[in-house]
Amino acid sequence: MAVGKSAVGRNLAKRLRRRFVDLDRLIEKTEGMKVRAIFEQKGEAYFRQIEKQTLANVLQQDGQILATGGGVVLDDDNLALLKEKTVLIGLSASTDAILNRVGNSTTRPFLKGADRRERIEGLIHSRQARYAQAHFTIDTGALTLAQVVDKIVEIVNSQN
Repeated sequence: MAVGKSAVGRNLAKRLRRRFVDLDRLIEKTEGMKVRAIFEQKGEAYFRQIEKQTLANVLQQDGQILATGGGVVLDDDNLALLKEKTVLIGLSASTDAILNRVGNSTTRPFLKGADRRERIEGLIHSRQARYAQAHFTIDTGALTLAQVVDKIVEIVNSQN
């Protein structure tokens, strides 16, 4: 969360002249409601089921830039599919950087509760083993958007 997935994805797609897909936005369009509302009204299990189906459909096409929500890799099938079909690049940032970026936002389902720092640290810790399975990881905390995109372009070019 708040590591730049969507912004980086949009800019990278433009730079590489590829289609950009934001998985959460696609789910919102299909479901007719925001991710936050899906979580609140239908629950996380429902969201994860829709996310899994949408990911499988999206990955039937090649040559696109895909931004996923941070929880997509919690599902073994999703993680295996991403590792097989994509150059999986994880974006990370420190808790302080994430807190700075989210500010007082109330739109993030996983930040509901008393202590935002504790919630972010808990998410990072609980997902760390999954995130470590990315082919590459970039810490976006001290980088500009352009610098992150440059690093990913280098990675993509090295894979061809």
